[in-house]
Amino acid sequence: MAELGLKEAVAMALGGMIGGGIFSAFGIIVAVSGVLAWAAFLLGSILGFSAAYSYIHLNKFTDKQGGAPTYIHEMIGNRTLAGMTGWTLLFGYIGSIALYAYAFASFGSFMLGRLHFLQIPISNILSVFLIGAFVGLNLIGVSETGKAEDILVVFKVGVIAVFGIWGVYYAYTQELLTFGWKALALNPIVGSTKPFLGAAFSIVTFQGWQLLMYDQDKFDNPEETIRKATYIAIPATTLLYGLVSLVTVGLLELPEIAVAPEVSLLYAALPYMGWIGAVAIAISALVSTASAVNATLFSSALFSRTLIDMDLLPSWLESSSDDGDGDSIPSGIVIILGLLSASFAVYGSLRSISSFSSLAFIVVFGAMSYLAYTNRDELDLIAPIPLLGIIAAVVYAPLLLYDLYLSDPITLGMVFLIAIVIIGSELLYFEGEPIAEKIRNS
Repeated sequence: MAELGLKEAVAMALGGMIGGGIFSAFGIIVAVSGVLAWAAFLLGSILGFSAAYSYIHLNKFTDKQGGAPTYIHEMIGNRTLAGMTGWTLLFGYIGSIALYAYAFASFGSFMLGRLHFLQIPISNILSVFLIGAFVGLNLIGVSETGKAEDILVVFKVGVIAVFGIWGVYYAYTQELLTFGWKALALNPIVGSTKPFLGAAFSIVTFQGWQLLMYDQDKFDNPEETIRKATYIAIPATTLLYGLVSLVTVGLLELPEIAVAPEVSLLYAALPYMGWIGAVAIAISALVSTASAVNATLFSSALFSRTLIDMDLLPSWLESSSDDGDGDSIPSGIVIILGLLSASFAVYGSLRSISSFSSLAFIVVFGAMSYLAYTNRDELDLIAPIPLLGIIAAVVYAPLLLYDLYLSDPITLGMVFLIAIVIIGSELLYFEGEPIAEKIRNS
């Protein structure tokens, strides 16, 4: 029964983006982009908005509503391609959950003032505990409701808005506010590429609006509600990211941000908000990242249910629990998502997890922009918008891979290894029987 309106939809979209992104990948993006971090978020929002615009038009045009795999299956009729897209998204969500858990653990360790317990890193304990707790809650049928999310988002966004607006005013009065034009003029070639690299890392922070697509029956007039909520949430998120970027790079030296990117907001808040403000941000970070883990895990499970219904995931994952509203959640996939996310959070670095997750979403967002653009006449859309998404994806993906090659070749090797395993598994699952049949008949 539909019961959630525009306010709840905006809250869910904002919570999915700001809730996790501002406290997880933010520090990495600032460390990569430097004083032009605000431009990196602006450039990242281009792909996020283009993909959202494409999703909304594809969602309206297709009979079944369920995200990227559904659109591909409906418009192209290629089951293998639809399945590969669905699996890529799932791995992007696994990376997102790991990223939020990693950020939660970083802030938790900071609040506790300890790095180890019985020679085990506190961050690892907190990451595994957080993911395990929400896996358990989802298995017994407990999830966030729209009204609860309203309250949480008001708190989370309120703290960030105060930090950003007050911080920009403080930086301006102290003559510390900078947009980075001087640095760009001193080194235009290197300086101009940094925001694009930062934009590539930022895509994981712009993917939260997708979660609205996986449970559309919960909303009154879902097509219109999701459209309005997305078009409100993405610009609002971009504005807040920009404000927080200006504050952070204005009040902190770049080496300070690079040393502790996860908790850079805390140190930036100290000069004008004091310890009370820093504690408020820390509490907001814990609430935001925990909420983002739960929302992403729950929505990923709903998304997986669609993949199972489309025979794009194995049927043995159908063992289900109830979410409290009469909807079944595939228990098997919840456990698998939790185990893989916990492994990423424990063994990955902030940069590697951000890279992996953003790369997955760049590929899918670019593909959906391409699908919308090639069907622009049927979809009746403004063609330059998805075209911008295609261009952004083509630019960002190689940049991200090249940065990994220079800064972290081991992670790059792991990304390629994971990609080979995923693609091999997908081809075996989707094309195994046809190939075996051809072999038997040859």
